[in-house]
Amino acid sequence: MDLTRRQKWRIEKIQAERIARANRAADNNDDDVKLNDENSQTGLVITRYGQRLLVESQSGELYQCTGRRNIELSVAGDQVIFQPTDNNEGVVTALLPRDNFLTRAQKLIAANIDELWLVVAIEPHYQFELIDRYLVVAENANLPINIVVNKIELSDNFDQVKHDFSMYESAGYNVRYLSVNEQTNISSFKTQLNHKTHIFLGQSGVGKSSLINELIPDLNLRVNEISTKSKLGKHTTTNTTLYHIASGGDLIDSPGIREFQLDDLTNQEILSGFREFKPFIGRCKFRNCAHIKEPKCAIKTAVEMGDIHPKRYHNYLQLIGV
Repeated sequence: MDLTRRQKWRIEKIQAERIARANRAADNNDDDVKLNDENSQTGLVITRYGQRLLVESQSGELYQCTGRRNIELSVAGDQVIFQPTDNNEGVVTALLPRDNFLTRAQKLIAANIDELWLVVAIEPHYQFELIDRYLVVAENANLPINIVVNKIELSDNFDQVKHDFSMYESAGYNVRYLSVNEQTNISSFKTQLNHKTHIFLGQSGVGKSSLINELIPDLNLRVNEISTKSKLGKHTTTNTTLYHIASGGDLIDSPGIREFQLDDLTNQEILSGFREFKPFIGRCKFRNCAHIKEPKCAIKTAVEMGDIHPKRYHNYLQLIGV
């Protein structure tokens, strides 16, 4: 049954009150806070399976939690208010506001992501149209995304590779060139991940798993620990799960989101997914310009003037079906 506007307002009000009481208990230890709320803590959702959540406290302890029915579904990366009970179990009583979230096929996958990293490789060789499909999805979701070019040791012409990706760097994307096998640029890449939460995306075979294992050398131990604490067993390996990177930062990983495809987007959404097009949108002669064959099109003029790379414009046309 759908909630009425008044019911939604009441639920939001109750959650706001719980968050406020938990903050007072943590910061001020006010005398007027009820006893059950004095035990409330802020926690980080590590993984969920069904109605169960594994929540990490600020001190690093893991709690097997259930959520109140009137609370929105929480996922890996969410910040929540929870109350510990016995035997490292607890109850989630409120969901803190999200900075952003990632969905796939209308299913909520992860929250509070600082960086998406699209991983491509020399072998299997990167495809520009596919890269742009990922970028368009991320741009429309308002998720920061950058690019990793992996397996660069396999390139016979690295100058050409850098030339290929210069159009993305010119558009404002951070491009990192890595080799896990030869440890090329790995150390500096790890430093860049510090203090942030990341997700790796990309097609099968580009080396995502090798990169993840490089960042989290004890991944199997972490998986086993989370499986034990959450009682999820083998399901943990297929769930979206947050791991702490040894050198700093966090990684949200799930086989189900590593290879997500382009959603059903409108032509307007595809257009807005090309970030370097945005300064020219609305400057065409015709208000309904599709930027294909129309005269005095600002985007086509920008391509001719070198402000938009011809390959990016070509990929835009491919994505809208021209």
